[in-house]
Amino acid sequence: MPNDEFLLDAYSATVSGVAAMASLAVVKIDSLRGRGRGGSGSGFGFTTDGLILSNSHVVRSGTSYRVTLISGDELEADLVGQDADTDLAVLKVSARLPHLALGDSEEVKVGQIAIAVGNPYGFQFTVTAGVVSALGRSFRSEAGRLIDNMIQTDAALNPGNSGGPLLNSRGEVIGINTAMIMPAQGLCFAVPSNTARLIAGLLIRDGRIRRGYLGIGGQRQEIPLVIAEATGIEQRAGVRVSMVQPGSAAARAGLRETDIVVAFGDSPVSSVDDLHRLLTANRVGVETTVTVLRERRKRVFAIVPDETRADVK
Repeated sequence: MPNDEFLLDAYSATVSGVAAMASLAVVKIDSLRGRGRGGSGSGFGFTTDGLILSNSHVVRSGTSYRVTLISGDELEADLVGQDADTDLAVLKVSARLPHLALGDSEEVKVGQIAIAVGNPYGFQFTVTAGVVSALGRSFRSEAGRLIDNMIQTDAALNPGNSGGPLLNSRGEVIGINTAMIMPAQGLCFAVPSNTARLIAGLLIRDGRIRRGYLGIGGQRQEIPLVIAEATGIEQRAGVRVSMVQPGSAAARAGLRETDIVVAFGDSPVSSVDDLHRLLTANRVGVETTVTVLRERRKRVFAIVPDETRADVK
């Protein structure tokens, strides 16, 4: 009888190899509240010194945290910080853990292999595989906030897999699994790795995210070369506004749905991540400009960003 290794096709071998590697870094997270358990989910080591990425909705109900490795070993964890706006959280254990590399989510293509790994029960890990179904999706988190630029995949998420990694065929993390549409088949979402890298760095540094808030939902939009040349825009993409929050800074400034944001202040904007990077604490309450394409014309609006509040949806 031939060895199973020779029966695996290229796809199966890829998924098996990535799963075996990733399983060592993926952990179960229990959020504890008093003597009870507030909730649980997955996470994964992303540095050599015990830092773990997960979802904000996995940890926010807890006051203390326990991490279970695939070996069954349990470790106490401290919450470094969380950000409900992107549904991301960072925890820390006082041990060196296997870790996964964060890839470049801007390189992700629709149709490429996507492998979701979780550790919902501690002593085992779960693996599902599929493809990237769509990019640039917007999705409301459990807290009711709109998360932009999400990766949609048909790699099914099992209960407890929230916070686990979504990986490419090289074993790089391209997203952090965050949600599934329960009544639907093949509708699962992940926060892109570039967003996770940015937010994790700020949480490690400051413990929280203080950011400017424009009050728009949007996704990346390609700009045709003829329009870019006619309007003097150097980049070939911007952020298409899909929603304007009533009463927000964007509404006060006069932005509309279907506008394409191409600059904030003097900085070009090609993606939602660009806006996240630019909407820093020092922008709050300070008048600046936002440049948009509207009906193939470039228009500039004065805008005063608000500060993100816990009650902003």
